[in-house]
Amino acid sequence: MESISVFEIIKVGIGPSSSHTMGPWNAAESFINNIKKTHQLENVTEVFVEFFGSLAKTGIGHGTDIAGMLGLSGENFKLIDTTKINEKIEQIKSSNTLKLGGEKEIPFVYGHHLILNKQKSLEFHPNGMIFKAVFENGDEIEQDYYSVGGGFIATKENNSYDLQCVRTLYPCHNGKDIERNMAKLSLDKISDLVFLNEESWRTREETEKEALYIWEQIKQCVYKGVNKEGVLPGGLKVTRRAANINRKLLGDKIYKNLPEWYQLLVDSDVSFTNINKWVSCFALAVNEENASFGRIITAPTNGASGVIPAVLMYSQVFTEFKSDDNVVRFLLVAGEIGTLFKKNATISAAMGGCQAEIGVSSAMAAAGLTEIMGGTPGQVLMAAEIAMEHHLGLTCDPIAGLVQIPCIERNSMGAIKAITAANIALESDPAKARVTLDEVIQSMWETAQSMSDRFKETSEGGLAIAVNVAEC
Repeated sequence: MESISVFEIIKVGIGPSSSHTMGPWNAAESFINNIKKTHQLENVTEVFVEFFGSLAKTGIGHGTDIAGMLGLSGENFKLIDTTKINEKIEQIKSSNTLKLGGEKEIPFVYGHHLILNKQKSLEFHPNGMIFKAVFENGDEIEQDYYSVGGGFIATKENNSYDLQCVRTLYPCHNGKDIERNMAKLSLDKISDLVFLNEESWRTREETEKEALYIWEQIKQCVYKGVNKEGVLPGGLKVTRRAANINRKLLGDKIYKNLPEWYQLLVDSDVSFTNINKWVSCFALAVNEENASFGRIITAPTNGASGVIPAVLMYSQVFTEFKSDDNVVRFLLVAGEIGTLFKKNATISAAMGGCQAEIGVSSAMAAAGLTEIMGGTPGQVLMAAEIAMEHHLGLTCDPIAGLVQIPCIERNSMGAIKAITAANIALESDPAKARVTLDEVIQSMWETAQSMSDRFKETSEGGLAIAVNVAEC
């Protein structure tokens, strides 16, 4: 088994879902590239895309259809002006045309060229889709794709996850590997081991630069979220709450930009209750941005994108462990823990329920926080185990297929659990632990396999059907 970089687990993304938005978007871009390899875009007369299973059942709420259209249009979710998304989609729908790959205008009728097939699932994975292109000479090419979590895509032949893999100097495929390599190299911090392995992709300086870039994007996202009010899109009429919490906590303090706002937080003398509120505020801010097709940091998914930002913000604002070096080490360790779940279980809610998203992100955040607070390698792994242990069995049951209820609040809960898990681990002896991280990952995967499909991002079970709201 080869390794995956931590920056494939923690990376720039776009809301509202890594599996249902970023995955289909990546698949559409991949299909465009396939056309270019075998034919020419100018010879395409029609393109069809059909979404199946979980992608279809919650497609509208997750923006799967939007992602498919924008991906086919040659847009890149890392670069697109997110304020122009609705305008671009309206143009496609009203004109019944699409500029394929940003180059050739072809007819494109929503409901004919793009179909959400809720009655059928493809066998390979619940998040399946098929793209087809028709050419002037009558040729056709067709390709199946599967969104397997975290924005990764696969076909029956290839997996985008596999394409990112390399053989590192000190492979870490489970917790035991981490402990063995730490002892072999006489290292005290897991982040030092991750630094060594990340050199398989880039220099140490480049790794630090990428981590600090992600930190800057996190702060930008939180800042946007705490300064936006109103109602989230989608029809549930969910009111944004982060801005109100931010305003109440800051009182009459004035700021004009992100640095001024951030300095107010750092200078704050707050109580435990207020810190608790800030952690929730940070998480809510990110996930309200996510629900609005905002640019966020996928960590390891979009539905769970608020947990790591909230815990990292907490560490840099309210603890003594605030420095660029601690930011980098937090993210490296959090990302490494995410790779263990990716390789040994799943980070896809369509495969494992919400335990695969919020549970994994909470475990990642707990590990990262424990690392920078001086925890031993054993305590870091223990913190991740504790956090996941208390998310086992968590279902994915979004009301109306939107990443809003209960998804947004779950990020606040996951962040608080991560902080609690870190504090418990720091006061514990890992040698006396009865459950290891590897065992809890195995348990999570077994739970996922036993879980009914109704509780795996289909909006057909749990809270999604207990509340009488038609799909928006």
